[in-house]
Amino acid sequence: MIRHIVLWTLNNPADAPRFKALLDSCARLVPGIVEFDVGIREVGLEATADVVLVSTFTNAQQLEAYQQHPQHKAVAVELGTMRSGRHVLDHGFEPVKASA
Repeated sequence: MIRHIVLWTLNNPADAPRFKALLDSCARLVPGIVEFDVGIREVGLEATADVVLVSTFTNAQQLEAYQQHPQHKAVAVELGTMRSGRHVLDHGFEPVKASA
């Protein structure tokens, strides 16, 4: 499994709901997306970013397919105009099964 985490700082934090909606439009672009959660900064909770994406893919090939998908590329261009900063961390992991 590959976890893909991206944090953005926006030029205008009030754009966070629109930013989230654009990201959410990519949630089902390719097979192999196991998790796709977009969160925005909440008043009263600690944050050094305005928007976060935490997504999980079955493998690196599915992550690559997602990143190369035409809709993802178009959304990325639009998001790029709205952000002042971006941080990414991709990492492989083995799922941990919770004990009963």
